[in-house]
Amino acid sequence: MNHINFYIKILSALFVFASFFNASASSHREAPFIANDPLADNTDLYAFRSPTNTDKIILIATYVPMQDPQSGPNYNSFGENIRYEIHIENDGTSGDDITYRFTFSKQNQDPTTFFNIRLGQQNLKTTYTLEKSINGGAFTSIVTNGIVPPPNIGNRSIQSPTVGLGAANYDVLINNAITTASSGERVFCGTSDDPYFADLGGIFDLGNSPRQVGNPKDGLRHLNVSTIAIEVDIASLQKYGQTVSNAVNILDSDYIIGVWASASRQQTKTINPNGDIFYSGNWIQVSRIGMPLTNQIMIPLGQKDHWNSLTPYTEEPAMESYFNNPELGLYMDNSLFGGAFPAMSGLRIQRNSLQSFDFGNTNDGLWPIRASNGGAGTALDTNLFGNYLLRQGNPRSFDLLPIFYTGLPNLSPYHLATGKSGNPLAVGKPFINNFLPTFGDMLRLNMAVPPTPRNDPNFSSLGIIQAAVLGLTTAPYNTNSVLEFIPNMDGFPNGRRLEDDVVRIELQTISGVFMAAIGLWYDDYAAGGPNPITQELLSILSYTTGVENNDTTFKSSFPFVQTPWAGTASGDGMAIAYTQPTCLTISVPLPLNIVSFEVEKQNRDALLEWSISNSENVFGFEVEQSTNAVDFQKIGFVKNGTNNHYQYTDKSLKNGKYYYRLKVVDEDKRFMYSKVETIIFSDKDEISIYPNPVSDELFINSFSNSFSYNIVDIYGKKIKQGNSNSSKTIINMKSFSSGFYYLNIEVNNEIKTFKIFKK
Repeated sequence: MNHINFYIKILSALFVFASFFNASASSHREAPFIANDPLADNTDLYAFRSPTNTDKIILIATYVPMQDPQSGPNYNSFGENIRYEIHIENDGTSGDDITYRFTFSKQNQDPTTFFNIRLGQQNLKTTYTLEKSINGGAFTSIVTNGIVPPPNIGNRSIQSPTVGLGAANYDVLINNAITTASSGERVFCGTSDDPYFADLGGIFDLGNSPRQVGNPKDGLRHLNVSTIAIEVDIASLQKYGQTVSNAVNILDSDYIIGVWASASRQQTKTINPNGDIFYSGNWIQVSRIGMPLTNQIMIPLGQKDHWNSLTPYTEEPAMESYFNNPELGLYMDNSLFGGAFPAMSGLRIQRNSLQSFDFGNTNDGLWPIRASNGGAGTALDTNLFGNYLLRQGNPRSFDLLPIFYTGLPNLSPYHLATGKSGNPLAVGKPFINNFLPTFGDMLRLNMAVPPTPRNDPNFSSLGIIQAAVLGLTTAPYNTNSVLEFIPNMDGFPNGRRLEDDVVRIELQTISGVFMAAIGLWYDDYAAGGPNPITQELLSILSYTTGVENNDTTFKSSFPFVQTPWAGTASGDGMAIAYTQPTCLTISVPLPLNIVSFEVEKQNRDALLEWSISNSENVFGFEVEQSTNAVDFQKIGFVKNGTNNHYQYTDKSLKNGKYYYRLKVVDEDKRFMYSKVETIIFSDKDEISIYPNPVSDELFINSFSNSFSYNIVDIYGKKIKQGNSNSSKTIINMKSFSSGFYYLNIEVNNEIKTFKIFKK
């Protein structure tokens, strides 16, 4: 290829990629038409088994994207004359088995003021009606005059008993708005923190994620969203009305549901000369969501509005081509346009898996086994699903298409490679079953899978991918091929939890990580070799966008979404619940425990000290440094010793913030990472605190070695005080009640105040 043609090819890829990223986060503003109608815009959809009441399923649909808490005088909320619906399919036929329909009404209680809240009254006071349809039948009202809390305008509007609503705090309004429907569901409708997280700036900058220069930023940080949350009995969703205790096993096919959400408007809008607006005509669906990111990273720009008008029951077969040969596959392939997107260099697709199968775009993937029905006895059997899943020139019809369109069955080859003895088509260890034979985009959830406790040390935002990692590498899960619960089997794409990092999971899946999990390893593994956990696989697993968690916590009980940001707090430095995300890198677990890892200042040097519990088979420790918490560089190496305690000094540092982590490498070249520690050098008296929110211990970093502090609650009562003679101070807050507190630090006769949240 000559240089001119090569650059034309690269520029063409950039143009296509720019068009692709014209969409926004998850389903936020994802199509040209709906971007101009935010009140009817589906933003996200979640479906997960309740971690606090395991007989319940939590369904959460969010709308009206990117709400600035300071958007007065006209604050965002649900719209009138819109049908917001959550749809459930549970038997694999073409049509809703359960539909929840929400419609909202608004009232001006005091039209004489421009304030939204004044003297205990609300303007645009919002209520809703919830209707329910079973098996496509008539809709019946199950909630009338449901309460929607007003926007979280600020403390005066919400808490003042004289001029505001007189609530103790905004959470009181949330709790008062939770209602029980006549059919038993608990329901909440209102504003919440937007639980979605992504580095929108980096992604939109031609796939610059993780960012090559500068720090990643959660583009949804401190923004709100309008949320519908339903807590419903599993028996009400299960197709035979059975409770989960009747499930045959944790992957019982009878407990699979498909969930999608939509918004519809009437066909005609009329504006009269006096400003009155009327709606008439048939109801037309203008927005929908099932699997997150479908209409963003799979459907091209010219088809996005059309896709929004369809349902999972009216999908068009022609659109399957976008899953069989995904556009993103072009940018994960060095033989195509991978070189034009260096930030995504860690994501590469199998082009020669097991020295036999090529999954690059327009290649044949597993098609060659179809000629001889080589998938006989598996889901790929031509007498079962083989004719649908195996298509010449459509390599991802085998994995991406069913993940988005049908779910995956508990059949080989969709088992973990554990127990397969090197044959990806053999029976292995089951880890997913959310197959529901309705050929359309839905969020599929197997309700029989137990929830992973949020305090489980194995809980991970990587969902099914982390379950696969544990099932392949970690005892006891990798010591047998029997069905057993592996932590995070309840995570995306088996449903979707609020914590799940769907951007990273889907990018890794498009890059072939699911195929590797079931035994179609990456190209740097020679078939029959000793260790399929190769560097290329580890590169995929360690890929990060730089934003891996939400900007605040989640509630521990229904409705689980967090309190919305207040208009007088968000962004002014007094409501800092967002912390710089660290790089969570997954590698093969080693038989040791990092007991401690600390970084302290010694003049202009950084002293790193760490201890481990077991140094057997450990080769040594690579010390890595970063100035942005994303791009880490090796700066030193410490050979393994015998006393399990180690030190390293990073000398003569300039002013700035430095991040450190350890890469622990064993004799077999396996490795794991430590947590990330931070230190700041400056000629000024500056202070930083972390983590915030805090669970047990709050850390204070100060450039001064002497300061005093006190902690007061929101009523001004002093809870704790003390003095420090160290640049790094730890405050034990384990006994504190959950809620907001103010930390006051006095340094050189100057008081700095931080607002902190105790989980």
